[in-house]
Amino acid sequence: MIFPNLFSIGKTEGNKKGKEERDMIFIKAFIFGGLICVIGQLLIDLTGLTPAKILVLFVVLGVVLGAVGLYEPFAEFAGSGANVPLTGFGNLLAQGTKNAVKEKGFLGIFYGPLSSGSVGITAAFVFGLIISLFAKSKSK
Repeated sequence: MIFPNLFSIGKTEGNKKGKEERDMIFIKAFIFGGLICVIGQLLIDLTGLTPAKILVLFVVLGVVLGAVGLYEPFAEFAGSGANVPLTGFGNLLAQGTKNAVKEKGFLGIFYGPLSSGSVGITAAFVFGLIISLFAKSKSK
């Protein structure tokens, strides 16, 4: 099962508390994911940064916060609201690198980010390819 904790909360307890706990997961994800998006929108509106630079900034921020151990407690509290945006992808890369360095030493620096992010990277590539078959590109 993809999200075992999400679906087991209401079923195991079978009472109102289980439903409230499950609802809180969605509310926290909405609030914290929305706050990350608001920060991105404010950066677009108030600075001269391009959206591409802001996306890179979010990934790098996730890597840095994950490397120093600050992102994991935030992600545990905020749930999908912290894991789905690009900061979560950056954290995934940092955690994969940490684990691979522990297992493989110096070569883990190169191996870790690719192995930990391979599913997401592959999915983005495959879905992008599928969309490109049906969409017609236009120049701006």
